[in-house]
Amino acid sequence: MREILIRGADVLVTMDGARRELAGADLRMRDGVIVELGHGLASAGEIVEASGCVVTPGLVNTHHHLYQTLTRAVPGGQDALLFGWLKTLYPIWARMGPAEIRVSAQVGLAELALSGCTLSSDHLYMYPNGARLEDTIHAAAELGLRFHPTRGAMSIGESDGGLPPDSLVEREAAILEDCIRVVDAFHDASDGSMCRVGVAPCSPFSVSRGLMRDAALLARDKGVMLHTHLAENDEDVAYSLAQFGCRPGEYARDLGWVGDDVWHAHCVKLDTVEIDLFAATKTGVAHCPCSNCRLGSGIAPVRAMRDAGVRVALGVDGSASNDAGSLIGEARQAMLLQRVQNGADAMAAREALEIATLGGAQVLGRPDCGTLEPGKRADIAIWDISGLEAAGAWDPVAALILCGPPRVRDLFVEGRQIVRDGQITTIDLPRVIEEQTRLARALMG
Repeated sequence: MREILIRGADVLVTMDGARRELAGADLRMRDGVIVELGHGLASAGEIVEASGCVVTPGLVNTHHHLYQTLTRAVPGGQDALLFGWLKTLYPIWARMGPAEIRVSAQVGLAELALSGCTLSSDHLYMYPNGARLEDTIHAAAELGLRFHPTRGAMSIGESDGGLPPDSLVEREAAILEDCIRVVDAFHDASDGSMCRVGVAPCSPFSVSRGLMRDAALLARDKGVMLHTHLAENDEDVAYSLAQFGCRPGEYARDLGWVGDDVWHAHCVKLDTVEIDLFAATKTGVAHCPCSNCRLGSGIAPVRAMRDAGVRVALGVDGSASNDAGSLIGEARQAMLLQRVQNGADAMAAREALEIATLGGAQVLGRPDCGTLEPGKRADIAIWDISGLEAAGAWDPVAALILCGPPRVRDLFVEGRQIVRDGQITTIDLPRVIEEQTRLARALMG
């Protein structure tokens, strides 16, 4: 039995039903589960002092392309819109293989962990040169992050009117077969699962309607979730209207891609009818504010979605379109963009933090995560607010979003300490970064 007591936090942010914030509070966890919150708690286990700190649930990232950490700030794609950006990068990504996929996942997940993330999804939709989904799964297991990888796919190449090069597309029968393989091998539906697998055809402009429909049927037969890109920018909507004769929301509805087992990335261009559809069907949205800014896609209607009852979470998106991977940074950007669009009172700091924690857990179907309550998994972020970034802050919880710090002091996943004193504990991160740099330079050649 392993027990840890986090003692004397300035504020413990529970994100429970009453959104309680406990001053001067303690948290006791045992064997990966939170067992008690309160004041003056005792434990014979390890003591972690949290004076000068805010303790929150671990943040949840609901959209990423981890392989892209090898292609940050690529010339030719730095100032392009979505489709032009993709056309620049597809040929580079086609030269990757298993080593690139694995190392980039380690780097991307470590970056997330240092920004407070305990649970991350990933959307891997290309498998060049023998790469497989488990290249990322093994990387996450080694680091110790809770993981929700999705078996993505592209099946319509340039010769058939799609966007990706033919070298990056797969046969649809092979895609479905491999979805079955990875779900059977790696998906764990149990409470406290460290790995759940989703099914995720890439986008309406890179797969057929038939694959979208078949993927939905397969996922529901297997009891796993569905994920794709939708309504990311004006080009995306124009493609849907030209190719399918309908808007993206209607396309998703007609193919079975709505429901509480579905979450869509971006949704920048949803209209009011589509927002109401997503609210009524409990369909989730992964909001990626920094990537949407970087690619000039627009400002997603998060305020309207939240007011309508749509489940909204955050995603850092790929590191080739962000180009950072800070989840606490995404929370701040989400708040700021809603204020730009709708006024200074459009989103409070605490609402942004809620979206980054509880909101992500809800979208990924994880009622066991996202809050600090007895019986929930011990996924916990400890933020030191005694340093430079929050110096002079009157409200320590709001300070996490408004000013910082940008990096956690300590991070626990399933009760295991992944970050201690701002450093990754589970992998040799400098060595991994060195390997990442070597692989990136090879791709440049």
